[in-house]
Amino acid sequence: MRQTILDFKTRLPGCWTALVTPFKKNGALDLAALKRLLERQISAHVSGVVLCGSTGEAATLSQEEFIKVLGEGVRYCRGRIPVMAGVASNDTAKAVHLAVQAQKAGADALLVLSPYYNKPTQEGLYRHFKAVAGKVSCPIIVYNIPGRTAINIVPSTLERLAQDCPNIIGVKESSGNLDQISEIIRTLPDSFCVLSGDDSLTLPILSVGGVGAISVVSNLFPREVQALCQSFLRGDSQKARHLHSLLFSLTKALFVETNPIPVKAALWKMGLCSAFVRLPLTPLSKENLAVVEKEVFAALSLFS
Repeated sequence: MRQTILDFKTRLPGCWTALVTPFKKNGALDLAALKRLLERQISAHVSGVVLCGSTGEAATLSQEEFIKVLGEGVRYCRGRIPVMAGVASNDTAKAVHLAVQAQKAGADALLVLSPYYNKPTQEGLYRHFKAVAGKVSCPIIVYNIPGRTAINIVPSTLERLAQDCPNIIGVKESSGNLDQISEIIRTLPDSFCVLSGDDSLTLPILSVGGVGAISVVSNLFPREVQALCQSFLRGDSQKARHLHSLLFSLTKALFVETNPIPVKAALWKMGLCSAFVRLPLTPLSKENLAVVEKEVFAALSLFS
């Protein structure tokens, strides 16, 4: 397990695309579109992809669909790029089960969401992640997104997890709190990796010691988001700032409604998959579709 984790850490820095789960117009999985989307990511040389995460609408996937998407993704990538599987449940026993199934399906790592709705204490969060980590051997990235889960994972809890669970190697930080993110990087070992979970904050998080991003924008422009991350990590902060500036308006447009509604509409406008989202998500409003379309085609003209 130790060697696997060490190997994975060398592949972690950079852009990981939080891939959408494409559906047909009738709401069924569109596995052909999934492969097309994966090929774009592979061709762009991103660091990896995350399947069945928040952007992948995991909340409305059945367990059978979860395994199908993950299995198809792993087989298609065939070691060309690593695959991280989203694991999300507010029932610890279910989270453990999903984690075990994802590892069996061939996921290289897991992105484990903090429990939502229950609002556990920090002790409850610690025990939840420790229970999951104890049942799998693959690397785990903790996912902190209090805006969706209603609970924040504080740095001291991450510190306990890093000390007690060798396969918990980092955090996807979507708190939007740069002070907290700086505290995590300051107090935890250098081996503990921090990934940006907010596209607009990728560059700021890199600047305080983050190693990359799990990105929504890279569904559309994977090469450019990877270049932003890798430029900064190589010491070319000027190029990274330039790319950040070029992508900023698009980034804001992609969150004009709840993710992944806008990014799926953008992918549809680019002819890559349908815009279908499952209820309770709804199609992008006409007004916001115009905003997204404008920014997508402006970005296409910049990067063509």
